[in-house]
Amino acid sequence: MKSGEEAESFVELNDLPNDSHFLKPYILKLRQKSEQEDLLRDHLDLSDQFLIRFLRARDFDVDLSLKLLINYHRWRKDCPEISANLHLSSVLGLLQNNYHGMLRSRDASGSRVLIYRIGQWNPKDFTGYEVFRVSLITSELIVQETETQRNGLKAIFDLQGWCFAHALQINPSLAKRISAVLTDSFPLKVRGIHLLNEPLLFHPVFTMIRPFLPDKIKQRVHMHGSSFPQSLCQHFPRSILPPEYGGTGPGLEEVCQDWTQFIVQSEEGLQQLFSET
Repeated sequence: MKSGEEAESFVELNDLPNDSHFLKPYILKLRQKSEQEDLLRDHLDLSDQFLIRFLRARDFDVDLSLKLLINYHRWRKDCPEISANLHLSSVLGLLQNNYHGMLRSRDASGSRVLIYRIGQWNPKDFTGYEVFRVSLITSELIVQETETQRNGLKAIFDLQGWCFAHALQINPSLAKRISAVLTDSFPLKVRGIHLLNEPLLFHPVFTMIRPFLPDKIKQRVHMHGSSFPQSLCQHFPRSILPPEYGGTGPGLEEVCQDWTQFIVQSEEGLQQLFSET
């Protein structure tokens, strides 16, 4: 646990711009340690902009940042079914079906807010691994934002339409990979997970995922059921939520289409990124 002075120091560092000279010693130390790791030496971006993501994600603790960086690359090496030869075309149909979106505005704490609409995922057309690629694509895009590095993300999963066919796609292997990204394999802070319209069929799947999650993440999972129009607004300003979720912001279809368009426009950069990892 950080002392009051250490916590204050982290807040001050986190508020600084990426090119601040106060951050240089941390970046330099992480780079030096990274160069000594066999897993990282051959195919690693060691630029300041890349390394600072891991430092912010671990409150500028260099050793913990190095561990996260190693896990980030090991995860990709061990999960080629998700990360290798990733092409946007493999998930474009899912995105165009308004499965996933990003709210235009951040919440009161500065977190990005993601939305996943499970009912828009047809398990006959897309496997659980392909669906998880969508999350990986979005994560790689938003981790480039300094504000998101600082304040993390929150995810809203609308489980209306969840059925037995969905449950069959989430096996223990995929559950473990999902939990790894949520906990120690990606440089983003997960500030909250909100589940809406969760049916009884979903609970066995969550029971399978839950043991892999640290207590910190478990405490950030909120199950709203069908009463979400009231309870969700206790966590997010109405002004940023879609009307379908009790808010006054842009509608779900518009939110999803906007984010899909942004992903498509980012395809060239994504291809370069995944070819290097």
